Amino acid sequence: MVKILRIVLKSLVAFLLLSPLWVLSYRWIDVPATPLMGIRKLQSKQKHTIQHRWVPLSQISKELQLAVICSEDQRFTEHQGFDTKAIEKAIAEHKAGKRLRGASTISQQTAKNVFLWPSRSWIRKGLESYFTFLIEKLWTKERILEIYLNSIEMGNGIYGAEAAAQFWYNKPASDLNQEEAAAIAAILPNPRKFLANPASEYTQKRKAWIFIQMRNYGTLVFDKQQ
Repeated sequence: MVKILRIVLKSLVAFLLLSPLWVLSYRWIDVPATPLMGIRKLQSKQKHTIQHRWVPLSQISKELQLAVICSEDQRFTEHQGFDTKAIEKAIAEHKAGKRLRGASTISQQTAKNVFLWPSRSWIRKGLESYFTFLIEKLWTKERILEIYLNSIEMGNGIYGAEAAAQFWYNKPASDLNQEEAAAIAAILPNPRKFLANPASEYTQKRKAWIFIQMRNYGTLVFDKQQ
């Protein structure tokens, strides 16, 4: 028993020492693949092709950057990884009898996509919080958004903005217009089910909501910081 405890303790210490270095390395190194990509490939009973091409944030349409921020995390530049207002609102709505909805920020989603696996458990959630804290401390907001937009699932086997733009609209991510950007942002809750083009009924309704949010938000988030 003592030997097992020593192994566990050493493993924990190693993790706490190495994980910040792992996170820090991605401040400059582009993420080559995510755990979800591997999991999807293993789960598929048919041939599963992964489409993923990394591009810098400067080559991703500002319309898409804004659409994603407006649809997923409008306080992205204000919080330190956790949106307490959204969490409190979700809890209040749940107590009032509504279905419990997620309140994950872009930072939390990035931590989950890049470092962890897609499941619901207290262990996974705890690790997600830990990695969220690290990326907020070790990366800039621009880098978080860049990694997020290059790593998230945007269709069946489609990962990142460049692959999504090519798949849905046959154009580079830099050329996406407002309507196309909103359509891609609209499918993020379930990108393997919903269609960006041709837009499903759900996508059309969510696009309309995203348009309103983009108009109300105003200038692009990083312009606000200057």
